[in-house]
Amino acid sequence: MFAIPSGSIENTLQPGDRVLVNKLVYRFRDIARGDVVVFSGQGSWGPDAPPPPGNPLVRFWDGVTNLIGISAPGTDYIKRVIGVPGDHVACCDAGRVTVNGVPLSEQSYVHPGDVPSQVVFSVTVPPGRLWVLGDNRANSDDSRYRRDDPGSGTIPESAVVGRAFVIIWPPSRIGDLPIPATFGQAGLRAAAAGAVTAPAVGGYALAVGLLRRRRRRSGEIRSQ
Repeated sequence: MFAIPSGSIENTLQPGDRVLVNKLVYRFRDIARGDVVVFSGQGSWGPDAPPPPGNPLVRFWDGVTNLIGISAPGTDYIKRVIGVPGDHVACCDAGRVTVNGVPLSEQSYVHPGDVPSQVVFSVTVPPGRLWVLGDNRANSDDSRYRRDDPGSGTIPESAVVGRAFVIIWPPSRIGDLPIPATFGQAGLRAAAAGAVTAPAVGGYALAVGLLRRRRRRSGEIRSQ
């Protein structure tokens, strides 16, 4: 369980909401665009976590309160994944965030009245890292504002604790946290596949060219 500490992902999640975080899902599938994830900021965004209390009773109590969402480590964050490794994420195209050149339709989850971003950016997500944004774009400390931190704003996939998948408190807000439909665009997936395969095709062409050249050179040597 994770307690939402701030309004950076409103209106999807409100301060004081408690969500269940699935720690096992990423053993069976990759982190996906549109997932709402909890991650540790240690080594990237946040300071190192304080050492555990020396008193075993205090350590036990801290563990209990963390487990039920009353408190959480100060280095944990919750954001939405916008770009996965290899993606080119940019803003703005006619006021929209694009992933691999495909505009996202974000009205269903971005805070009402917010533009997708007041900050211009263009980044290719490195291997093993993620580009994340809060849904409250006017009031979210996210990848856009962390460009000077290790990873240039991206976070390591290894820092992800799990996927927030359901709100369980308060009762009036119980509900799931599905991946928005815009992240299922066929064009977005096709563009990502093309970005990955294009270098491989280029490498293949280069290898064939070198092989042909080597064969011609061998023929010239044998004929001399």
